[in-house]
Amino acid sequence: MSPYIYIPLVSFAAVSFIMILVYLWALKIKNNGIVDIFWAFNFLVIAIITWLSADGFSQRKNIVFALASLWSLRLGIYLLIRVGGHLKEEEGRYKALRAEWSNAKFFGFYQMQALSNVFLAIPFFITSLNINPELKLLEYVGAIMWFISIIGEGISDWQLQHFKKDPLNKGQVCQYGLWNYSRHPNYFFQLMIWISVTVFSVSSPFGWLSVLCPLSIGFLIFKVTGIPMTEEQSLRSKGDAYRDYQKTTSAFIPWFKK
Repeated sequence: MSPYIYIPLVSFAAVSFIMILVYLWALKIKNNGIVDIFWAFNFLVIAIITWLSADGFSQRKNIVFALASLWSLRLGIYLLIRVGGHLKEEEGRYKALRAEWSNAKFFGFYQMQALSNVFLAIPFFITSLNINPELKLLEYVGAIMWFISIIGEGISDWQLQHFKKDPLNKGQVCQYGLWNYSRHPNYFFQLMIWISVTVFSVSSPFGWLSVLCPLSIGFLIFKVTGIPMTEEQSLRSKGDAYRDYQKTTSAFIPWFKK
């Protein structure tokens, strides 16, 4: 069997099984927010499987493994701290879904999360199987962009967490650091990560397929589970304070302020 098929299939089997266990745990504790934690950590699982199974140029494969693992661990640990800190209280967006969805629909949602892990890992598979023993300029550029984007996402998350820790800020809108310029700097850098991965991948055979990742992430961020759901929840919980924030900040790009 071709490694282009074998590695994704093994990866899906692994993360699908993980998501079944997470779903059963979520049923027990009545908190579907934990899916986000394991969605992030699943990329580490896929990175390990790919690194062990792919037979591409070792330097390229090591770069992919290092950056994918760094991002997965950074995001996973952040979500583990954030969601794990209130396991008895489900986040508002999942509460809203619980009112509309059956358990069967949530099971399908968990499996779709596993499938999205594998779909978004397409660039990892492509680049790790590239046997060309020479790194191209775009691969250096993509790796640098990827690392910077991981740092930017980390800073955004840290600033929001720091703001929320202060009891005086309860019920207030975070306008600290990057959040003073953008309502969603974390989403901006998340999209930049996948753009960076695409830049890194385009020099490899079938690398053009990687463009599907930022396109799909961008669609989710702008139209589905990202900005729309986050802003709906913020308007429910913060009301006019968040409406005023919307009037003065960019919805996305962190260095433009209205």
